[in-house]
Amino acid sequence: MRLGEGWNLVTWQVPAGVSVPLEAVGMQIDNGGGYDGVVYLGEAAWWARATRLPAVFDRIDHVGVAVADLESAVGLLSGTFGMTVAHRETVESQGVEAVLLDIGDSHVELLAPTGEDTPIGRFLARKGPGMHHVAYQVTDIDAALTKLVEDGVRLIDTTARPGLRGSRVAFLHPAACGGVLTELVEPAH
Repeated sequence: MRLGEGWNLVTWQVPAGVSVPLEAVGMQIDNGGGYDGVVYLGEAAWWARATRLPAVFDRIDHVGVAVADLESAVGLLSGTFGMTVAHRETVESQGVEAVLLDIGDSHVELLAPTGEDTPIGRFLARKGPGMHHVAYQVTDIDAALTKLVEDGVRLIDTTARPGLRGSRVAFLHPAACGGVLTELVEPAH
């Protein structure tokens, strides 16, 4: 059995002479051939099952896109692609005007700077319009940040700050996330 990153090995004892259906313990054996789905344990043995470690993220909340012309971008996504504008808000503390458009259970977040000397303004000057970040929804942002710090993940925000629609957000450093700026979002309750 091969364990990849993010998997944990859980073991328990099985009495002698017990037939164990593999599906009952979620086990798959890679022996280069088929198996009949049952392993007979002639002697008392330890049985092992690989289980996924608890996930930090619940789902993709949104994809953030930096734009120079907010109205043109909204027109493209709503007029051409049929996405619905769900929310529009200016966040003065971050120097950004944001528009959320629905796509399934997630969103596209268009980000336009309120000035050149803002995070999005500087991003546009360096890289031009395009993908800015990926945001993942979490149930408890404080617990998620604590776990990430314990795991040695490099953060931009060590504590959550206010986000759109009363949410709480925090950013992880791109160097810790394969070069992608990553945002955690805990929705307003």
